[in-house]
Amino acid sequence: METKDILRELRKKHHLTQDELAEKVFITRQAVSRWEAGETVPGPETLKLLSVLFDVSINTLLGAPRKLVCQCCGMPLEDDSTISREPDGAFNEEYCKWCYADGDFAYKDMGTLIDFLVEHTPGGQWSPQQARAYFQEEIPKLKHWAAKSV
Repeated sequence: METKDILRELRKKHHLTQDELAEKVFITRQAVSRWEAGETVPGPETLKLLSVLFDVSINTLLGAPRKLVCQCCGMPLEDDSTISREPDGAFNEEYCKWCYADGDFAYKDMGTLIDFLVEHTPGGQWSPQQARAYFQEEIPKLKHWAAKSV
């Protein structure tokens, strides 16, 4: 779905007129009209406001153009229900809700995370040794762990 359709759908779902939405995000009704016509898209700061107002990620507002992956464990973030949140409730599109919640990381070291991942890898596809080797190769490449090794 395109951004214009998503914004219109969310506005209607929340029973807002274009004027009411414009007032809530500090813009003009004409700007909302242009978004919904597909002539423009909201800027970064307005996207943040819309994300909070509608309780959806910016990626969702933009029609999910990016394939998000948790930068701690590597899990695909396929919808807003798996994306982490900051203490103020804002989405953090870098991490899943199991690795990062309310400003805190669940896994303090990579070894603990890898042990968890190996234990929860479905059997049949890989042996535990193969899973461990894979995770030991890939997890250090993710942003969270790469930043720790610098």
